[in-house]
Amino acid sequence: MSDYDVPAGIDVLRVFCGPDGQHGNALGVVRDGRTYPDEASRQALAGKLGFSETVFVDDPERGHLDIYTPGLRLPFAGHPLVGAAWLLDLEILELPVGDIYARQDGEFSWIAARPEWVPPRTLEQYASVAEVEALTGPPSGEGWLYVWAWEDEAAGRVRARAFPRRDDRIVEDEATGAAALLLSAQLGRALNIRQGRGSQILTAPAPDGTVEIGGRVLLAGAGLSPAR
Repeated sequence: MSDYDVPAGIDVLRVFCGPDGQHGNALGVVRDGRTYPDEASRQALAGKLGFSETVFVDDPERGHLDIYTPGLRLPFAGHPLVGAAWLLDLEILELPVGDIYARQDGEFSWIAARPEWVPPRTLEQYASVAEVEALTGPPSGEGWLYVWAWEDEAAGRVRARAFPRRDDRIVEDEATGAAALLLSAQLGRALNIRQGRGSQILTAPAPDGTVEIGGRVLLAGAGLSPAR
């Protein structure tokens, strides 16, 4: 998942794995954020690791987290929060945007968040699953793009792919919780999303305006064992 040797003390997870336990989006979790004390050192590590996101844990009891892509710092992101909640076994995560509530339900790990916390995304509906799957790379244009099509509209099943279209090594994002959250809020219904090569994301809008996003999390490699 990375051509950089992952240092000790960093857990590597796969978040939003498929039903067969395959795929999912790679996530680096730095258990002790003090080892990378400033924004410059954190950004440098995230760039070396090359995962879609890397999370730095500044307070494991309060769930205070700091999230980076290979090229920038994020106020909110979906798959890092689902993964960190599972790894740290927490019910609340503290982010600059607000408190994120988390829960475990069998094999699925869930967080609840508000659509307005999500950085800008363009959601573009395609006419068919075949059109989504035929893409060989990011469509032309600028800005974060999430393309999707109904696989089974009555059942809420969606086929999706995500293209950050920014200046880093992430050409296509394997599983994108934030975009799934936005799509679920826009459509006003629960979704079962198959993204990338075979990752699975579940969503469930709530009456208070939040949206839950959930999926399977697996430990791919570790400097430490899971807290669970």
